Amino acid sequence: MRLVKIPAASLEPGMFVVELDRPWLETPFALQGFVVRDPADAHYVSRYVEHVYVDAEYKAQRRFTSLDTAPTFENEAKRDRLELKADMAEARVCFDNAGQALDRVFASLRAGRGTDIEVVQDSINPLIESVFRNQEAVGALLRLKESGDYRFEHGISMAAWASILGRQIGLHKDELETLALGCAMCDIGMTRLPADLLMQEGALSSDQKRIIRAHPIVGSELVSESTRISFEVLAIIENHHERMDGSGYPRGVRGGAIPLLARIAGLVDTYDAMIKPRPWAPARTSHEAVLELLDGKGTQFQDSLVEQFIQAIGLFPTGTLVELNTHEVAIVSRQNDTRRLKPEIVVVLDSEKVRKDPLEIVDLANQDRESPMERWIIRELLPGSYDVNSEEYFI
Repeated sequence: MRLVKIPAASLEPGMFVVELDRPWLETPFALQGFVVRDPADAHYVSRYVEHVYVDAEYKAQRRFTSLDTAPTFENEAKRDRLELKADMAEARVCFDNAGQALDRVFASLRAGRGTDIEVVQDSINPLIESVFRNQEAVGALLRLKESGDYRFEHGISMAAWASILGRQIGLHKDELETLALGCAMCDIGMTRLPADLLMQEGALSSDQKRIIRAHPIVGSELVSESTRISFEVLAIIENHHERMDGSGYPRGVRGGAIPLLARIAGLVDTYDAMIKPRPWAPARTSHEAVLELLDGKGTQFQDSLVEQFIQAIGLFPTGTLVELNTHEVAIVSRQNDTRRLKPEIVVVLDSEKVRKDPLEIVDLANQDRESPMERWIIRELLPGSYDVNSEEYFI
């Protein structure tokens, strides 16, 4: 990105606002970083800030319709899906590169050799940039990507989810980089555990639990011995399983004694683990995982972090497969920041679960509430339900 400072009153449609002249949390804006869609957006921003920093290259990378030829909702929605698919493709490359780098680091440490953690940092930074470019695309990729090696992919997924939450609460770039690196390295202590223990499907014995619960300390010591790394990253690795009420491990630390970045890591670790299939547990839907986080709000997890995470990803995130009250099946294609239960959707199966042709785009927040044909979401479905591949519809 090439940042340019301009007066907020000079904003034009198509510009991407990256920074403000004051902290994001002092403004009413829901997200840190957004695209100006129309003059009303520019006027709204200018009511709260005097200057903004925009990405001077963003407008050249995207095609925006001028005010003289304002797009219809259908054309605008198609354009957004095209952008989403392109950004997902870019994020996939970043994700795969970071996963390969982490794989090499894990292999080196497992073999008892030292390693350079900076290669992981260098590979993760482009993923953080993808979050700023289009966090909905990154979130959709993390949910739709076919599972590979859980150890590596979970770490990179944690880094991406943490970047989304960190961006939401206004962390600075250097803090986001520290957070993402710490999350990626959280399970590095697992390289010292027996492989069969990690793949065990049945209940663990008390001795087995004790061994697994030592991995945060083992990981922290392993990293600190192998390379020069910041205290903050080590604190994330060592404390990501601690919980606000003291029920976590390895030390049972509670409340404010848990570093903020470790609290974020613990939350996204739990969320990502729930939405991914593991040898001992099937995957849950994102909505089920969110409800679990809400159950732990104020006990296991910090209230405000849970609320901000849900605000960032949505109750029915982009890319999720949902069933409607009409028994049709749809894919969430765009969030509605003010009405989180009513996103834009693409209806892909009719009420008989037969593929629709052509596809139907529906903004659930822009319907006639008096109409007997009003649609709403009744539940989220697991990826692949009814043989629907969500990613193929982002075209």
